[in-house]
Amino acid sequence: MTDQANHVLTEAPGPKSSAPDEDAIISAIATVFDPEIPVNIYELGLIYAIDLHEDGRVGIEMTLTAPNCPSAQELPEQVRDAVSKVDGVSGASVEIVWEPPWDMSRMSDDARLALNMF
Repeated sequence: MTDQANHVLTEAPGPKSSAPDEDAIISAIATVFDPEIPVNIYELGLIYAIDLHEDGRVGIEMTLTAPNCPSAQELPEQVRDAVSKVDGVSGASVEIVWEPPWDMSRMSDDARLALNMF
């Protein structure tokens, strides 16, 4: 009688799930500009939150400079489209939030410089 070796069966590793790269998401968002202001919406401080999920979904909370912004329909769609094109993103959702209200203090130094607001 011969001894059989004990074998542990393991599954071959599949593709790893991992959240998309935050810098790539920010770069994609920075391609979206408010048509009335020559600064991208990230530098304007309109992005309040970026939630990256391990399955590739990205959730974004953003605001607008004013509730009656004429670009209220287009900007969220442009953000969703830009983020959806980033490698590793399986889906993107954009939610408009109004709290806290946007004000100029949320703008980056680059945005202030571009708009001559120092």
